[in-house]
Amino acid sequence: MEKVILISIDGCRADALAQCGNPYVEELKRRGAYTLTARTVYPSVTLPCHLSLFHSVPPARHGTLTNDYVVPVRPVPGLFEQLRAAGCDCAMYYGWEPLREVARPKSLMWAGYFNAYAAEHTDGILTDMALQRIAESKPDFVFLYMVETDEKGGHDSGWMTDTYLDYVRRAIDNVQRVVEAAGDEYTVIVTADHGGHDRSHGTDLPEDMTIPQFFMGPRFTAGRDLGEVSLLDLAPTIAELMGVRRPREWEGRSLAE
Repeated sequence: MEKVILISIDGCRADALAQCGNPYVEELKRRGAYTLTARTVYPSVTLPCHLSLFHSVPPARHGTLTNDYVVPVRPVPGLFEQLRAAGCDCAMYYGWEPLREVARPKSLMWAGYFNAYAAEHTDGILTDMALQRIAESKPDFVFLYMVETDEKGGHDSGWMTDTYLDYVRRAIDNVQRVVEAAGDEYTVIVTADHGGHDRSHGTDLPEDMTIPQFFMGPRFTAGRDLGEVSLLDLAPTIAELMGVRRPREWEGRSLAE
């Protein structure tokens, strides 16, 4: 079984990575498999996207179409619940309170929440929290969610503005810290949930639907471009890496080689 860290950078457009000026983007492409043309789900909204990520079904199936959670009529087992049932210890660090819905009660061993507007550069604070837990406890699965790119960058200032690109650059700095601290012990996966345009998202425009993904670990060929894969593929990939059964309801496929 491999240990896995999943990092979600909210609202990170694939083309922003080339424009943010962070040289570590090229290092991510060099040392792992990647795609700059992955597809998210519609509507391209934060909570529906993350529920789809962790349950490997589109929003039409899990039932949440906005950032207000809707209890599904026919629940689909989520990644956190599958990992916990298999005896894995999971941790989650996040900066947007509604995201708690991606994990059912009792599926987390550790969790940390820090509101994005409670301080400046809260993504860095959450990264510190995650790295401290990794150093102390070595959880089997760690989910780190960074929201400043979306809230303070995209919505407050506008996608592709200098402010937005600065938050993307800082997010990649945090990714670098995680990879350098834990990349020898963990497979590290980096994704966005959706993109954005002007000061919004949620449409089926390419700017909203196209996302980047990076996969660094022994099951992925360094430098390989995976092409157009889906957000729904992440849960099956992580389940396979960790040796956990995938529910038959999941629609995505594993990208592990």
